[in-house]
Parts: sequence; C-alpha cells; structure tokens
Amino acid sequence: MKSPTAPSRAVLLRMLQRDVPPNVFNPWVQRDALTDLPAAAAAARLRRLAAHLATEARCVLVGEAAGYQGCKVSGIAFTSERLIIEGGIPRVAVATGTRLSLRPRPWSEPSATTVWKTLHELGIASCTVLWNAYPWHPHRPGEPHSNRAPTRAELQAGLPVLASLLRLFPQARVFAVGRHAGHSLAMLAVDAVVLRHPSMGGAATFARQLREQLRRDSAATGGAAV
Repeated sequence: MKSPTAPSRAVLLRMLQRDVPPNVFNPWVQRDALTDLPAAAAAARLRRLAAHLATEARCVLVGEAAGYQGCKVSGIAFTSERLIIEGGIPRVAVATGTRLSLRPRPWSEPSATTVWKTLHELGIASCTVLWNAYPWHPHRPGEPHSNRAPTRAELQAGLPVLASLLRLFPQARVFAVGRHAGHSLAMLAVDAVVLRHPSMGGAATFARQLREQLRRDSAATGGAAV
C-alpha cells in the first residue's frame, strides 16, 4: 500500500485548524487557560497528531467526538496525556517531563486506557490510527471540562474531515467505536464494523468484539488481514 504522502496529511491537518461553533473547543488551534501549560500547546498537539498519522495504517478506529480528558489535551483520539507520558503511544515520542497540562497528575481517560491496552494486546498498536467522527471537542455551555454529544449540524461538519482521513488509508479496515460513529461512517457509505464503545461498562465487550472481528478477517484472507 502506498504510504500517506506528507501533502495529504498536511491538507487534513489544515482542515482541523478551522473556526468552530460556540461551545466547541479546537485542540489544534485554541489554548485552554484552565488546563494547558505552554502557550504553544495547540501546536504541540498538532505535531503529536501528525506523528500519529505517519504510518501505513491497517486499522482505523473511529469514535464520536473529542473528550475533555483525552483528545482535547493530547490531540489524538482515544488517547490521554498519561498514556503519552508513559510512552505507550507508537510514533509519539515525548521527552521526559514534557507536559501540556497544568493538572498535578496527567489527565487519564478510561476509554483511552481500554482502547490502547486492547491494541497492544492484539499486536496492532503500531498499525492503527484513531480518529473521531466529529474531531473537535463539544462541551456544555460554560463548562469546558465536560462532554456532550455533537449536534446533527456538527456531525455534518465533521464528515468532510472524516472522509479526508479515510482517503489517507484506503486499504485499512475501518471500525466504528459506538453507534454514533457508525452512523457517521454510514453517511459516507463506508463499510465499517460497529464495536461496543468501551465506556459505561463496555470495555470487555469492545475488546472481545475487536479480537473476534480481526480473527474472522484473518481467516477470510488466509491469515493476512492484520
């Protein structure tokens, strides 16, 4: 498979750096004075995301939207600051002591922990890209450290970005993490396997479903799926 070209990734990253509506935070443009430590936190998140995308992905996992404990701080979907600092994220090298947040302890997010633990256990961490159908962080009015479901208009605004991301990895197996992500992928006519979201008691089911689907894919292709 042809590697994603730098210009293609650059186009995608520029698409992320757009104005967002009220009650939405753009992690790759804005700085949250309540959370972000350096003035250049947005630029650092953009560099981390670029490193995450610099692979020939064989799996793409798509969630719903960026969360305040995960992507909002880290710049990568389903990824917490704690996991990055611990060195558990392939291609994202962080110097010892490097932090982007003011929080005494690095931000940690349960779904991020489950997703990366599963990817490492299945041996696909290095060839998987994580994304969100609505890549920015929607929050409740006046509560930047909260999550809310993106509106229909917001999800529509995220579709061109999602389509651009998927064009970088045309041969990757696409998984929707949760029904909402599955709906966005269906609107793009993308053939995706819908997995249980690991939140709200779904961690074990998420891991089992991903493992079983990879096993079926491998059997169907003579062991060459992932």
